[in-house]
Parts: sequence; C-alpha cells; structure tokens
Amino acid sequence: METLRIEHENNGIATVSLNRPAKRNAMSAAMIDELASTGDQLGQDKGVRVVILAGQGKSFCAGADLGWMKSQMEASADERKRQANGLAAMLYTWNSIPKPVIARVHGHVFGGGVGLISVCDAVIAAEGTLFGLTETRLGLIPATISPYVMARIGEAHARRLFMSARIFSVAEAREFALVTKGVPSECLVVEALAEAESYLNSAPGAVADAKALARQMGTPIGRRTIEYTVSQLMTRWESDEAPEGVSAFFEKRNPWWVSGK
Repeated sequence: METLRIEHENNGIATVSLNRPAKRNAMSAAMIDELASTGDQLGQDKGVRVVILAGQGKSFCAGADLGWMKSQMEASADERKRQANGLAAMLYTWNSIPKPVIARVHGHVFGGGVGLISVCDAVIAAEGTLFGLTETRLGLIPATISPYVMARIGEAHARRLFMSARIFSVAEAREFALVTKGVPSECLVVEALAEAESYLNSAPGAVADAKALARQMGTPIGRRTIEYTVSQLMTRWESDEAPEGVSAFFEKRNPWWVSGK
C-alpha cells in the first residue's frame, strides 16, 4: 500500500501503521481510501483477533494533509462533498470493526488524528504526546469526526476543545477519556501489545457482540448524523473564513481574525 504498512502476528494481532512519516502522517485522499479498504478487510478477516493502529515516524497523525485541504478549497462543491463523505465512511468503517482496535500514539495527534483514535476501543499514548482539535484556526470545524469525538469525550469537553483549538497533554487527554493510558515512550510498543493481548482470552464472537452492544447502548451514529456533519463542513467551506484560514497558513501570516496580536 502507498500510505499504510500492515503487519500480522501469529497470535492474531494485526498492526496498521500510517506510513507518511515525512508528512507526520497527515491524512491524504489516498490514505483515507486505504484506511477504509483496510478497515473493511480486517473486520472480515477471521484470522485477525485484535488491531493496533499506529504511526511511523515522529507523529501518529498531524490531521489532514494541508495540500489536500488546499485542493479542496479550489474544488467544486460536489467534489468537496464526495471527499467529506469518503472520510465519514472511513471513520464509520473503523468504528464498526467487530474486534478490539487499540491506538498506539506518539508525537502529534491533531484534527483527523483525534478522530481516528476516537473510533478505537483503547488508546495507549507515549508521554509527551500532544493533542488538538485545531480546525477553527483555519476557519473550519471538526465536523465529520465530531460524532466519534463526542461519543468519546462528551459534550462538555467537546464544546471547549472544538471552539478553542487548544493543544492539550496526555494527562488532560486521560481526564477527557480520550486516552486510556499514558506510558513512557520506550514502553509504548510493549504496553500497546499488552493491551491487545488482554482480549485474546475472550471468545471472538462474544467480543464482537459485546462491542456491538456497547455501540448500540451508547451514542447512536447513523446516516442522518453523518449527513448532518458533512453538510456542516460544506457550509464552512463556503464561508469567507475557510479560504482565508487555509491561505493564511500557506502564506505564513495571521488570518484576519488574529491580526493585530
């Protein structure tokens, strides 16, 4: 694959690593497509009992690839909607995998990266990892990832983090229930494997049904919710702020809303 590395262990643990280290594993259209197909395949693979989601290089995922975002700014409304639906479908697929999914994170986890870990069942983070829902700095909102982030951290935390775009630590992420466990960076791989192996003594069919039960009893995320989030993102793209925010980033200047600071 172009953007992912997949490794299978004999005990049924599969590790999927985001593999764009030079871009801090920022999500491109190709990565989104490959994550969608990989999530579907792993969900159906009876030889896979647990999935670990990780990132190559210095960061787990720095969010959306800004080159891709710039192309979205220049694209037609129909193309923007198609791309947003693709991201939403990928997240829904990973949220629905009928087996445990463990995120192993380090470095930066921003924007869409927070969305990715929110669809995982446990998140093991290296100490020093930084998190942020930074979309509003660009005049956008964390729309397509919002159902999963909300289900994970709740409305009270989401309101603050969605609006402020503040960067927060592992300790805070644990308080928000976004992170399961923070560990020294040298222990990250071992601790993620230990978390993954803890599910292997349970019957795989029962594990799948237990996950489906938890999802059903928790926050429902269906077609109407996804369509609403996509429509909200489309509205943001049509605003004056989104093109200004993305352009300001590439031009290395402040957008108008922070001018004078």
